[in-house]
Amino acid sequence: MPALVHKTLRDYRRSVIGWLIGISAFLSLYLSIYPSIRNNPEFYQQAALSKYPGPLKDLMGGLADIASGTGYLQTVVYQLLVPLLLIMFAMTLGTRAIAVPEEEGTLELTMTLPIDRRRLVLERWAAFALSLLAVALVTMVLVLALAAVGGLKVPAGNIVAAHAGLFLIALFFGTLALGLGAATGKRALALAVGGGYAVGGYVIETLGKSVDAISWLRWVSPFHYYLDGRPVFQGWPVGDYLVLLGATAVLAMTAMLAFERRDVGV
Repeated sequence: MPALVHKTLRDYRRSVIGWLIGISAFLSLYLSIYPSIRNNPEFYQQAALSKYPGPLKDLMGGLADIASGTGYLQTVVYQLLVPLLLIMFAMTLGTRAIAVPEEEGTLELTMTLPIDRRRLVLERWAAFALSLLAVALVTMVLVLALAAVGGLKVPAGNIVAAHAGLFLIALFFGTLALGLGAATGKRALALAVGGGYAVGGYVIETLGKSVDAISWLRWVSPFHYYLDGRPVFQGWPVGDYLVLLGATAVLAMTAMLAFERRDVGV
């Protein structure tokens, strides 16, 4: 393993552990509730539908099948809340690759290493991606275990497929934040632009299904390629995931080029 990747992984260790504990606690809390919903599905289904008005219900994924194991897993884990947490983690980690050390004045030391700028960005990105992958793998195992214990009756292959999409959407936005940080050296700007795109993209994808005026924008939302294939219900949407992978690769290459060509404020 390259020395810079190894060092960066060590630097990220506390953040990774903290976010992993937080996301795991969230998953454990909400998935442990399902047995009570399974035992009284009509009540909880009606309660969920009456609690949220139309547009908000759309933002939550429709809630039409929340009393089933598959519908509950989609709504609670894969629709909004866990993607939001993992994207926040990914973007926070992404800005720590270039923007944060540049603002703190520590990037100069890293740039004294005998590697060019492109490789520096690539190895920082690799450490970020490995950290995100570790969190995704551990939480996937946790979901598989809790789904089995709680009797959700969701095929394990579909959970793996959905969690792969969760990793890919977080990887995309984390890479976007890394790229914006590499291009500007500004952590706040990277988080603001990346976060705005994430929120806007999610709203467009969920509301665009019922609002014709914005439906065409769904194709430019990363969430379209994460949610539209419904992997919890239908398995692997290979084409959609390849789009996310390709877009992430473009962002990573753009980050390397942008950092190589600008003056670094260290």
